[in-house]
Amino acid sequence: FAARALRAVRRTVSSSAAREVAETTAVAEVLQQAVTTGRQIAVTSIRGGSGKTTVAALLSTTYAHYRQDPVLVVEADPALGSLPLRLGAESLRWTTGDLAGLVEPQMSLLDVTGYLVQLPDNAWLLPGSQGQVGAMLDTRGYERVMVSLRRYFGVTVVDCETLPAEVARTALSAAQARVLTVPATLEGLASTHAVLEWMRGLPR
Repeated sequence: FAARALRAVRRTVSSSAAREVAETTAVAEVLQQAVTTGRQIAVTSIRGGSGKTTVAALLSTTYAHYRQDPVLVVEADPALGSLPLRLGAESLRWTTGDLAGLVEPQMSLLDVTGYLVQLPDNAWLLPGSQGQVGAMLDTRGYERVMVSLRRYFGVTVVDCETLPAEVARTALSAAQARVLTVPATLEGLASTHAVLEWMRGLPR
């Protein structure tokens, strides 16, 4: 009986491990798909404390790990966000608001990365502040930065302000994928329904 039980456990563990490897391989293949133009993933929420920045950090590090092309992480919020801390950025230089007034269409990738913070796995960070409340970022500045940078990066993950901020709305409208984080409360679920109804009308 003990021998049969041991063989059953081994088969279970072996099949479980094989299934896990197959699932991981399938996910990696999806993440590594070639893109013709840069793809933007906007992450937002309806209120703070719902894990928005954590999700943005996890998405960006996952894509950077699996993709061969550079990945950009943008903090589209001039408030004192925690994205640089969560990504392990050791220093902060130019912010999203700063770059809006500096970026030019003719810049090369080398020029652009001179304004960014380098992260592991060929990922780059454009923070929203330098450890203090920064200049306000308007929709025109955000669009200028994103239009100029997107061609250099296969995937860009944007950590937006909470809705209904105007820059967050602009980021969601321009993104190819949208992530909405929700507080695990009854009020959070009720508010989310209205936001999802609004998001249904965004370009696909």
